[in-house]
Amino acid sequence: MNLEVQWATLLWMAVSGGILGIAFDSYRVVSGQLRFPRWSVHALDLLYWVAASLFVFRMLYHSNQGELRFYVFLGLFIGVWIYFLFLSVITARFVVMLMRIVKKIYLISVRIFSIFIIAPIIWLLKGIKLLLGFVWVILLFMGRITLLPIWKLLVWALRPLIRKLRIIELAVSVRDRITSIWKRWFGKKED
Repeated sequence: MNLEVQWATLLWMAVSGGILGIAFDSYRVVSGQLRFPRWSVHALDLLYWVAASLFVFRMLYHSNQGELRFYVFLGLFIGVWIYFLFLSVITARFVVMLMRIVKKIYLISVRIFSIFIIAPIIWLLKGIKLLLGFVWVILLFMGRITLLPIWKLLVWALRPLIRKLRIIELAVSVRDRITSIWKRWFGKKED
């Protein structure tokens, strides 16, 4: 491997170290802002390191056909060190600002959805409920107007039968009372 390939590999690994620093800071800020459950943090850490390893080895394969030498680790260290020295704070602030923008866009889209979709459906349901209530009141009113005379005529026609049925009910209730009194006075006492 010639010197030009070694310097190109060192440069690529420094760039890869900077990209890993950006990814790590972004992940750190996002996980801090979103407050992931404790059990998922370990899984996400593992996922980050697997993705970082695959990225580094892909870049290494691209730059020098995958040969692993000391200057590869040196380049990664230099890239991460320069990133954390100069760009870490800027990246963290940018990610926080980006998250705020995304949150505002989400809240605005939820509000728009609520105004243009949910509110008309609620108004429509209230209108249908009001209309059905109005129809019900009209039906009750019309039923009262039309059925009340028929009901009065039916009650007048069946009045003798109703009186007779009430006499029968009265006789049955008197018989039941006499039977209960008879059982209380002359019934067997249970020991």
